[in-house]
Amino acid sequence: MAFFKRQPKDNRPLDQLTPWERYQRQADANKQAEKKRHASWTGKPLRIGDKLPKLKLQRRQLVTKRATLLISLFLVGMLISGYFISPLSHVQTIQVTGTEKLTATEVQTATEIKPGTSLWAVIGHDTQTSQRARKANQQIGAVKTKLVGLNQIKIQVHEIRIAGYLSTGNTYRRVLENGKIMTTTVAQPSGTYPMYAGFKSGQRLQTMIHQYAKLPAAVKHNISEIKFTPTKANPERVHLYMNDGNEVYATITTFASKMSYYAGIAAKMKQAGVVNLEVGAYSYSFKKSHN
Repeated sequence: MAFFKRQPKDNRPLDQLTPWERYQRQADANKQAEKKRHASWTGKPLRIGDKLPKLKLQRRQLVTKRATLLISLFLVGMLISGYFISPLSHVQTIQVTGTEKLTATEVQTATEIKPGTSLWAVIGHDTQTSQRARKANQQIGAVKTKLVGLNQIKIQVHEIRIAGYLSTGNTYRRVLENGKIMTTTVAQPSGTYPMYAGFKSGQRLQTMIHQYAKLPAAVKHNISEIKFTPTKANPERVHLYMNDGNEVYATITTFASKMSYYAGIAAKMKQAGVVNLEVGAYSYSFKKSHN
């Protein structure tokens, strides 16, 4: 029976063991650790069959994740496709702001933005829209678009103000404050804008328009006609007919700065007359000029 007796465990410290004994103890420890790693919680060794349920579970989880990802991508694609073909991706209503004389219909026609237009043809295309609008209507300077809500477009317009009218025979052409003369004609002028007459030089007229654009609104609305009447002494002289009954003589290049004195001079005049702003600033009545 002594042959089957279990050998006592060697508990001597490592420093008391020979190199061979230390090697043997480390090998036994590694062997026991390897057994535990391949054993169940009861200590029974695991077989390959015991691992199959876990492998199947991991495989099912992986397949489920992949299927979920594919289905999600498919649904997102369906939603995007449905949005593009639905009315939600097209302009439903349009709001126009920033205009004075232009109507909302004129702006929509010039920009070619109307209900039913694709939102993606509008949003982010302000440069192209502005170019298209300016080509169609010279009174439009620039256009900015903004998406409001799901499908409402807000169009903000920089409108170029009218500086008056230029007579072309029996019709009239609008003159804009940026110096451009519109190609379209109208039968009759409208609004409180001046008429331009006698300007044979395009450059003279351009300068005059830019000077006019600098005036306060109250002074602009008081001018009825601006006539180019040069003399040897003043080759840039203009003759103005005012709505208050006065007449003004001025010089084109100093027109805006000199016209700032007009309101004060006119207020001191007892009766209608002439205000001369060519050199200095003074006035006299029509009776005196006739004498």
